[in-house]
Amino acid sequence: MSTPERCSRFAEYRDKVLELFASKGFGQVGMRELAACLGLSPGSLYHHYPSKQHLLLDLIEEFYEELLATLGRIEQKAPAKRDRLNSLIRAHLNLHRDMPWHFRLVERDSRCLNEEQQARVRHLREQYERRLLVMLGAKTRFSEPGVLAAGHAIARLLNSAPDWLARHSLDEHEHDELLENLVSGGIERLLAPRRANEAISLARSIEKSSKETQAPTAI
Repeated sequence: MSTPERCSRFAEYRDKVLELFASKGFGQVGMRELAACLGLSPGSLYHHYPSKQHLLLDLIEEFYEELLATLGRIEQKAPAKRDRLNSLIRAHLNLHRDMPWHFRLVERDSRCLNEEQQARVRHLREQYERRLLVMLGAKTRFSEPGVLAAGHAIARLLNSAPDWLARHSLDEHEHDELLENLVSGGIERLLAPRRANEAISLARSIEKSSKETQAPTAI
């Protein structure tokens, strides 16, 4: 990995660091507070991580590594395209439950990284988005701008959808069924466009809709 090797203290207390960043906001957490959270002196923390940004990048990389690993598992277990889509949606719903702090951190604080680190995150995100399209059998249907737009829109849809119903008191089964129907319909339409410009237009529409309907979740 491009970041410093994770120290054992961080591995032990990573959930506390995640919660601290996600609940207070990256900009509101200082190195002294981080060191106290990890049970280290500020000097010891600087030895492992030169800056807060290195810690943040570590967490964001962990997020994309898990997303890519999830795609790999789905590809192996669900060869049919329809099964891949359903498995993909369910996997993202489960990831959102298992890694809620990561989703919030990536969505809100990626811009706090320096230019080199942001380039690393963009590379991981684009790798993930392209893998999505390849897995769903859509890559060859799009121009290069269409590939980028469609992959980004699908990723945004999958990653933000769980927040849409956050304020509604639904049991897990009903919550997931509603979201699976909503998300699968949008993705299926996007993957079978009549014309390339419609694909790009629909991708942009989905991304805009996900931003407008996304509600903040109290965790």
